[in-house]
Amino acid sequence: MMVLLRSASTASMAALLFCIINLSIVCDAFSPAMRSVRIVTPSETSLLTLFATDDSFVDTLTKRYEIFQDSRGAGYGFKQNMASVIAGEYDAVEVQQKIQEDIDSAPCVMFTWEASPSCKQAIKYLDIAGANYKIVRLDDPWSEGNKVRAELGKMVGRSSVPCIFMGGKYVGGFDGGVGEESPGLVEMAFKGTLRDKLKGVGALKDVEVGAMQ
Repeated sequence: MMVLLRSASTASMAALLFCIINLSIVCDAFSPAMRSVRIVTPSETSLLTLFATDDSFVDTLTKRYEIFQDSRGAGYGFKQNMASVIAGEYDAVEVQQKIQEDIDSAPCVMFTWEASPSCKQAIKYLDIAGANYKIVRLDDPWSEGNKVRAELGKMVGRSSVPCIFMGGKYVGGFDGGVGEESPGLVEMAFKGTLRDKLKGVGALKDVEVGAMQ
């Protein structure tokens, strides 16, 4: 590992450390198991010692760095790159098949994090609209959900949650998407197309609902 440290460029090592810091922030912010853990930034000496003595730790960091570089080289943006880094190594084909099975399992499917404010708002909008929908949680467990989130980001061009599909088609998240066909729930609601879309794919309950507030 010391050879790696000596041969790596300053820019490369800076990018690697930046990934590590961001991974710590993400874990601390979203993982229930990590909320009680205090993140301590190691000193330069202790970091070098850890790199030199813990091969498994070094291998993990090296692989995550390679994932980041590969994702960036493929033309993905920073958020997608980080989603891929967090997901780590996995069988992409297997995850894609699982995603498609979930998408096909109901007329309206929403991939969520339970604690996400945007996901909670999306649920509220769909409930007010009178929708029948299926929730697929990406935080139960995180180890599997992170892989799904990474592949969803590659599929639809947006790695944030919620990620909503109606009739098998991506329609965006809560307040945004990637184009006119996937503007997100807020824009669909304001344009008056949300209930029509739900009805068209068979995801609308046969009940009277009030106006969105």
